[in-house]
Amino acid sequence: MFNKKKQPFIKSLIADGSQINGHISFTDGLRVDGKVVGNIHAGDDVVSLLVISELATITGEIIADHIIVNGSVKGPIHARKMLELQPKARIEGDIHYAALEMHQGALITGQLRPILAEEEKPTLKLAANNQ
Repeated sequence: MFNKKKQPFIKSLIADGSQINGHISFTDGLRVDGKVVGNIHAGDDVVSLLVISELATITGEIIADHIIVNGSVKGPIHARKMLELQPKARIEGDIHYAALEMHQGALITGQLRPILAEEEKPTLKLAANNQ
């Protein structure tokens, strides 16, 4: 599971009253209190945290390791490690997640699709009948 001690610091903020039109790429942590029309993608090389507050509205695709949603999202979400849906979360789009925590009151219009870790499958050995 996602170790809380290794969560990145939130280094960037899109404040309430701000609107971003365009795609956003970030590393470490990002908090959104405003409005974003565009995709939000976290880099693959560093553990990432995205917080979408109850004031926030996102229209676009979201990709990050740990995502906490308490606002409105219209578009697909890809949580590579953990997705937390808080009570005021409103999501219109498919959700891809490795681990999911959903609080009472959160609403999803879309499909939930778990990301299954590829497990090493044991080699099947058949015993031959030597007659």
